[in-house]
Amino acid sequence: MTDSVYNFGAGPAMLPPPVMAKIQEEWLDFQGMGVSLIEISHRSKEFVAILEEVQTLFRELTGLPQNYRILFVHGGARMQFSAVPLNFAGRVASRKCLYVESGNFAKLAAKEAQIFCPTEIIASSADSNYSYIPRLTPDSIDQDAAYLHITSNNTIYGTRWNQFPETGSVPLIADMTSELLSRKIDYSKFGVVYAGLQKNLGPSGMAMVIVREDLLGYAAEQTPTLLNYTQGDKDNSLTNTTNTFAIYVIKLVLEWLKEQGGIAAIEPQNEAKAALLYQTIDNSDFYQGIAQEADRSIMNVSFKLPNEELAARFLQQAEAIGLYALKGHRNTGGVRASIYNPMPLAGVEKLTNFMAEFEQKNG
Repeated sequence: MTDSVYNFGAGPAMLPPPVMAKIQEEWLDFQGMGVSLIEISHRSKEFVAILEEVQTLFRELTGLPQNYRILFVHGGARMQFSAVPLNFAGRVASRKCLYVESGNFAKLAAKEAQIFCPTEIIASSADSNYSYIPRLTPDSIDQDAAYLHITSNNTIYGTRWNQFPETGSVPLIADMTSELLSRKIDYSKFGVVYAGLQKNLGPSGMAMVIVREDLLGYAAEQTPTLLNYTQGDKDNSLTNTTNTFAIYVIKLVLEWLKEQGGIAAIEPQNEAKAALLYQTIDNSDFYQGIAQEADRSIMNVSFKLPNEELAARFLQQAEAIGLYALKGHRNTGGVRASIYNPMPLAGVEKLTNFMAEFEQKNG
């Protein structure tokens, strides 16, 4: 199975072709049962085996410590913007929650939290339209706060936290939607990590939540049952009928990643893809990167052309040769190349060759 295009979409993003082929192969007859995976009960022994295998594979690939619980929840990452304060603000009497505003989704997370708890934005890069990651000092983190929330990789602007903040006794919570599984992470630095599936994990509409055990049990009384992480952990993510298909796809993606050599193998590949693309931008007077160099993402590369007319022409011609979904977000314009784990180096090479040709003809 080969892709007819290279899909640079930010999400829902491309899945590894072998994963898509396996889905197709098992679609009508899952493991000889004579029915599709999407037709069997979420409480059946066959599906529970998939659920447990996903948890085992994720721990194996990431080195996740045993005192962290893995949950599968509805609503994607944005639903967690509400679930996080509902579950953790009650850890402290003040219910005070800290946020770093480093991009659009970080801003939305803080805005949602304000509905449920006193919220303080302790650092922001809004002054430069989120072209960098704000710097924190230890004295900026109130040690009496319930948690500090960051967005580790910013899909729109192409920035990421290359060094995570030291937060003392305050649990660090990270939305890792657009970079989970792309690089080695020391999860012991975090109280909670969550990620929508639609970048490096699977289809859209759900999220994976990783919670340190000692942080469970603080949900507010008004927390809806399906947003209550303690209840979800108690029920092994089966409080209600879960998205069985999405969790099945996660299993296939994790199996694929393991076959590639795991995160230790995929991280340098991701770095090489990003380096080639950034080199093309940096060596040009025609293209202009959006993220400041020190804070560049290896998953999302956003850049501009001299004007939007040229950008529109660039996108039209790129799509015509099989470079798909490169349009920049409405907040930035220009071009955005999302180069998640499944994107092969050949796709980035084709893009950079096209960029050079386009500049030569239009620069």
